[in-house]
Amino acid sequence: MNAEEIEAGRARWQARFDRSAKRDAEFRTLSGLEVDPVYGPTGDDPRFERIGWPGEYPFTRGLHATGYRGKTWTIRQFAGFGNARQTNERYKMILGAGGGGLSVAFDMPTLMGRDSDDPRSLGEVGHCGVAIDSAMDMDLLFDGIPLGDITTSMTISGPAVPIFCMYVVAAERQGVPAGRLNGTLQTDIFKEYIAQKEWLFAPEPHLRLIGDLMEFCAAEIPAYKPLSVSGYHIREAGSTAAQELAFTLADGFGYVELGLSRGLDVDVFAPGLSFFFDAHIDFFEEIAKFRAARRIWARWMRDVYGAKTDKAQWLRFHTQTAGVSLTAQQPYNNVVRTAIEALAAVLGGTNSLHTNALDEVLALPTEKAAEIALRTQQVIMEETEVVNVADPLGGSWYVEALTDRLEREAEEIFAKIRDMGSDGTMTSGILRGIEDGWFMSEIAEAAFDYQRKLEKGVKRIVGVNCHTASAEEPLEILRVSHEVEREQNRVLAERRARRDQAAVDGALAAMVQVARGEGNLIPVMLDAVRAEATLGEICDALRGVWGVYTEPARF
Repeated sequence: MNAEEIEAGRARWQARFDRSAKRDAEFRTLSGLEVDPVYGPTGDDPRFERIGWPGEYPFTRGLHATGYRGKTWTIRQFAGFGNARQTNERYKMILGAGGGGLSVAFDMPTLMGRDSDDPRSLGEVGHCGVAIDSAMDMDLLFDGIPLGDITTSMTISGPAVPIFCMYVVAAERQGVPAGRLNGTLQTDIFKEYIAQKEWLFAPEPHLRLIGDLMEFCAAEIPAYKPLSVSGYHIREAGSTAAQELAFTLADGFGYVELGLSRGLDVDVFAPGLSFFFDAHIDFFEEIAKFRAARRIWARWMRDVYGAKTDKAQWLRFHTQTAGVSLTAQQPYNNVVRTAIEALAAVLGGTNSLHTNALDEVLALPTEKAAEIALRTQQVIMEETEVVNVADPLGGSWYVEALTDRLEREAEEIFAKIRDMGSDGTMTSGILRGIEDGWFMSEIAEAAFDYQRKLEKGVKRIVGVNCHTASAEEPLEILRVSHEVEREQNRVLAERRARRDQAAVDGALAAMVQVARGEGNLIPVMLDAVRAEATLGEICDALRGVWGVYTEPARF
C-alpha cells in the first residue's frame, strides 16, 4: 500500500474516531507523555492492506476506531459451584468488586442434561459448577441481580437450549421482557464432538435446536448472542494455536451455513455469533492468533458468505486464560502465568475476559483466589496504560509475521476440512471429520508432540521440570460438601410434589410433538419450563424422539 492510500485510510479512521464516544480519562504514559490513539506507517508499507486501521476492514487491529479508549473489555469472571444460592453469593461478590458481567459454570449433571437425583449424577452435584434442575434454580441463581441490566454468559452446549429457556423464564419472573436480555449462550455443539465430549444427541438434532434458537433470537432478542463458538476447549485438549484458530473458525462457518440454510439474512443473524478463545502462555503467538482470527472471519464473511455490514463481518470474542497452563506444583506461579496470558488477550483486542484463579488446578476457586484473579484484570486495566493505544503492537515485524503465518496455516486446514465433505461446504467437512475422528487425531498428535518435548526438557515449566525447589506451603482449597447434593435432591422432590403435574405432562407432550415435526421448539420448550419441567425431563423427552449418540470406538 502506498503512502497516499495509507494517509487516506488514516483520514477515514480519524473521522470515525472523532464521531465515537471516548472514556473520560487521561491518555498519557506514567511519566506524563501524551500518546496518540493509534500509530501507523508514515510512508509506503506493502503489508498495510492486511493490517489496516482500527475499526476498518479487515479489522486486524480491532473492531472499533477508538480501541479501548471508547470502552474497555468486560471483566466477566466464570463462576459456579454448589447450589444456586451459594453461586448467587459469589456473583454478588464479583459484581461488588468491579466485575462487569456474569459467566455461569454448570456442574457435570447439568452439562449432560440430567437432574441432580438421576443415579448417574451421584457424587457430581455442584462439584464443577452450579446445579440447575429447573427454572426455580435459575430464579435463585439471579436473585437480586437484575437480568435486564447485567450481561450473562452461560457455558453449556448439549442442553444449552432448555437452560436458555430457564434463563428467559427467570427474567420474566423478575418482570424483564425477553427482548431486553443481553448475553451469550455457548451452544457450540461441534466443539463437543471435537474436544469436550458433552453432547446429548447425534449432531443433526443438535443443529436443529441451534437453528431454532438462532431464528428465535434474531426475531425476539436481537441483542442476545445465541452462539459462542468455542476454541477454548479445543486448545485445552492439546491443540496448537493454529489448530485452535482453524477448527474454531471452521465451526463458526458451519453455523453461518446453518443460518443461511434456514433462510436467515446473514447481516441479521451473523452479529449474534461470538467466539471464545484460549489465551495461552506464548505471549506473542496468542496476540497474533487473535489478530488473525478477526481478519480471517471478516474476509470469509464478506467474500464467501456475502455479509455486507461491518457488524456481520466482526469477530467478537471472549477470552479465558489457559487452565491447562496452571500447575499444582508451586501454584502461586499461576498468578504470574495468568497475568501474562490476560495481557496477551488485551493486546490482542479481546472484548471480554476471564482470568483463572491460582488454585483452579486443584479445585474450584476460593473467594480469596477469585478476588486475586479479578484484581489481575483490574491492574492491567487501571495501571498499565495498555488501554491508551489501539493495537499497540501493530506493525511489529514479529507480530505481523506471526499473524500472517497463523492465517496461512488456518487456511490450509480449512481446505482440508472442506475437501473431506461431500458437497464442498464447511458443514459437510466438519461432520465427516467428526465421524472419522479426524479432529480428535489431529489434536492428539499435537498434544503428544508437546508432552514429548516437555519430558525431554525442550519445553520448560517452572516448578515442574525446572526450578523445582520451593518454600510454599499447601493451599487451602474449596471443598463442596456432599450435603449440597442431598439438599438439592430434597428441594427437587418438594418442587415435583408441589407443581401441576398435568401441566408438566401436557407441556412435554406438546414439545415432543413439535420435535417430531419441523416447527420451532423454543416456544413450546418455554411453556414446559414455565410449568417447572426439569432439565432432565425435557432432555429425556427429546432423547425419546432423537435417541442418544455414542462415539464410535477408535484404535
